[in-house]
Amino acid sequence: MAITNLDQFLQDYFLYHRCSILENENGVLRIQLTEEMDRTLMNRPFYWHYIKKIGQQGEPLQLTLITNPKKKKEQGEWIHFGSPRLQQILNHLKANEKFTKLFQKVSANRNTPLYPWLVINMKISYKGKYKKDEVFSIGLQMVNGTMRLKMMEYLQTLSLQISISDYCYTISPLIKLQSGYKRIEAVLNQYIEEQNHKWAEDSIHIMNEEINTLKNFYEGASDEEQQKKMQKEMEEIKVRYQPSITFEVINGGIFYLVE
Repeated sequence: MAITNLDQFLQDYFLYHRCSILENENGVLRIQLTEEMDRTLMNRPFYWHYIKKIGQQGEPLQLTLITNPKKKKEQGEWIHFGSPRLQQILNHLKANEKFTKLFQKVSANRNTPLYPWLVINMKISYKGKYKKDEVFSIGLQMVNGTMRLKMMEYLQTLSLQISISDYCYTISPLIKLQSGYKRIEAVLNQYIEEQNHKWAEDSIHIMNEEINTLKNFYEGASDEEQQKKMQKEMEEIKVRYQPSITFEVINGGIFYLVE
């Protein structure tokens, strides 16, 4: 996950999870956590178990995060790229927030439409004699069907937020979500079909050679245990060399943009 502004990222993260920002100034961010985020971040399972057992409401903690190196000695928790707390937040996002909804920040003084874009970041994995991964970021405008490659690079040039700007309104999509995903998938399938797949042919050739060598090694073995061992080794060879191409959605979302 590329974070260009840690302060903005943290603020957006906690606001998105309905926490209150009590202070946000000069690299000091003080947050009133919700019960959900206290349970997620503060490692107090016994407290919440006890509170629920006695039928009480419970009091979520406040969390102070410091991103300004000059204020590291102040009361709070120093957070930076590579810190355990930031890694915890990123892991939480990876596990629970694969999809999002964001709006382009617009300074408007008259009614301004925002158009829905379905954005999918997809990993294509090639597995065989060699392994290779490719990552694609594709956006589909869900009104007129326009597609844009390298969509994340484009989004990084825009200012995005979790709430819609004043005087803006959203245009309802004409393309359904499932249909939009299939269009993106079709583009990737066409890309794969146009590639040179000699790597797959080489993988199958090596796989067959190793299987034949294995069979020759066990030739004449009639012992049941030996036969089972041969079958097991044969499956391992197939797992190692059988060529395959798989898709994996890394993350994505709906982004409402001016155009």
